[in-house]
Amino acid sequence: MNPLYETMPTSVFERMSLAAAEHGAVNLGQGFPDFGWPEAILEAAARALKENSNQYAPSRGLPVLREAVASHYARQHGVETGAAGVCVTSGATEALAAAILATVSMGDEVIVMTPAYDAYAPLIRRAGGVVREVALQPPGWRIERDALAAAVSAKTKAIILNNPHNPTGRLFDADELEAVASVAREHHLIVISDEVWEHLLMDGQDFVPLAALPGMAARTLKCGSAGKIFSLTGWKIGWIAATPELATLAARAHQFLTFASAPNLQAAVAYGLAEGDDWLVPMRQKFARARDTMSAGLDAVGYKVLPSAATYFLIVDLAASGISLDDEAFAKIAVEQAGVAVVPISAFADEDAPTHLVRLCFAKRDETIEAGVKAMAKAMELAR
Repeated sequence: MNPLYETMPTSVFERMSLAAAEHGAVNLGQGFPDFGWPEAILEAAARALKENSNQYAPSRGLPVLREAVASHYARQHGVETGAAGVCVTSGATEALAAAILATVSMGDEVIVMTPAYDAYAPLIRRAGGVVREVALQPPGWRIERDALAAAVSAKTKAIILNNPHNPTGRLFDADELEAVASVAREHHLIVISDEVWEHLLMDGQDFVPLAALPGMAARTLKCGSAGKIFSLTGWKIGWIAATPELATLAARAHQFLTFASAPNLQAAVAYGLAEGDDWLVPMRQKFARARDTMSAGLDAVGYKVLPSAATYFLIVDLAASGISLDDEAFAKIAVEQAGVAVVPISAFADEDAPTHLVRLCFAKRDETIEAGVKAMAKAMELAR
């Protein structure tokens, strides 16, 4: 067996979801919504399934979807890639895999800002690379240029940026984005920019893609997700958007990962991107309401909740809530005895991981949030 996988634990998301199912718990661990999708997109997928081809799509994606992705970003963010700069993938994690495999060679170092989505590190290692962690510090989770620059060595090839940021819910500001861009420009680095949460914004905030910054279009591989944009995470339709040259290199890796994704879902996503700009604001309002409902409920039962500007996630500070247990111990009690699954933040880093924080998904209906908050109140009683 490959020793990377032989010693690798089960993903924290899978582990907590399995525990939730085993104990009949409310699953606030895994990041999927139970509302938010536009019915028109489901209808478009059904029509395409019955009326269009169900054979292999072109490996780089249906032309109609590649064009729709390029047009969407030109319209929304002023970033021009054209269809030649788009490669459709089976979800954004596959986009990340293709981008990393196309970029990283044996011995290359890749900077990852932690806490980080847990796919980054194993994908880098599978490509033969070395992970260099830069720890963001709670509660602000700011990107500091000096810390980022200090992690660069002669072997550094790339930086992975996740904005908006999972698990913290941060939307990085202009100074932080420029910090990443300036380090990349100065040291001639590629940036793999995981921007899957780009439309899951709240409080009237605007998103700036890294490729829009001066000098960054030619060195940025953007990973996007229809599943996040349209609250249809099970569809697993994602993409890489970059210059045609970079997208072509990533497509060479992609063709031997999944080759192609379901054509009816690609057609429906193309419809959604072309027709769905008016859906974005109401969608954000619904998720903001869910965030505020969960945050208020947790606050009412005594939890300290950190601010969240984007994504589906809130972080609870256990120590500030008067709980001395670490995040793993709390998560075990919560799911097994209180009936709610949460995710320990220590799972999002290998080094210098905070152990007093847990992540909850707020993208749930009112009744799910109510049940989750009630179970969290019970977990607090058990943990103190």
